[in-house]
Amino acid sequence: MASKICFYLDISQAEYLRYYRGSAHSVLVRADDGRKISFPAINLRPFVSADGVRGRFEITLDESNSLLDICRLS
Repeated sequence: MASKICFYLDISQAEYLRYYRGSAHSVLVRADDGRKISFPAINLRPFVSADGVRGRFEITLDESNSLLDICRLS
């Protein structure tokens, strides 16, 4: 059974460049329920703007905690 986890993300454009250039590969966030979630930064590319990556997101994980989907809620 898949699980959905919500979190807020605020990564500046300058900080996201570290991920884009490959010097950082994973993003670590604290979910609304307090859990720490780590996932590959490449999954954020569709959400990058001139300001970086900001907003509320929902990540969907499969039974083995592999990322299935990530979407912006706001």
